[in-house]
Amino acid sequence: MTQIWIVRHGEAAASWEKDPDPGLSELGQQQAEKTALALLDIVPEGATLLSSPLKRAQETAAAFAQKYGAQVSIDSRFSEVRSPVPLSGRKLWLQEFMQQDWSEQTQDLWDWRHDIVAGLRGCEGPTVIFCHFLVINAVISELQNKSAVLQVFPANASYHELALKDGTLSLVQLGEQMQTRVN
Repeated sequence: MTQIWIVRHGEAAASWEKDPDPGLSELGQQQAEKTALALLDIVPEGATLLSSPLKRAQETAAAFAQKYGAQVSIDSRFSEVRSPVPLSGRKLWLQEFMQQDWSEQTQDLWDWRHDIVAGLRGCEGPTVIFCHFLVINAVISELQNKSAVLQVFPANASYHELALKDGTLSLVQLGEQMQTRVN
C-alpha cells in the first residue's frame, strides 16, 4: 500500500480575481510552517514531494521540504482548476462551478480531473502533494463517486491522507475543514 498526502496550500496573499498566481500571505506562511511540523511526524523517510506550479502551493511545499531535507518536483497535474474565462471573470465562474455537478462540465474540466487522478495512481511510494482546494474536491468526488463539484471544505494548509493499493485509491482520513464556507 502506498500512502499519499494531499495538502492544500496556505492562505494566499491575494484573491481569485486580483492575482492569477499569488504567493502566501503572512498567515499562509505561518499555516505552512505549522503543517510542515505536523507532516514531519507522519511522513516516512524517502517520500516524494510534488507541488502544483503555482506560487502558493510551492511556498507551502518549501516549508516542508526544507525541514524534511528533500527536493520538491513540480507537477502541473495538481494545478488549480482550468478556468475558461479571463481573470476579471474568474471569481464569478468559480462560484458557479462550485455549485454545479460534474455532469455539467466540459471535456477540458473532465480532463483536468482525470489528470489529477492519474497523477495519484502513478505514485510509487509515499508521496506528499501540495495543491489546491478544488483539486482536493475533485479527488474526493472521484473517490466517493459523487457528482457534486464541491464535496469538502479543506482548510488552508490542511492535509488529507489517501491510500493506493493495486491501482485503487481510497480515502484514509480527511483533514481539517474550514470553519466557514466563505473563502
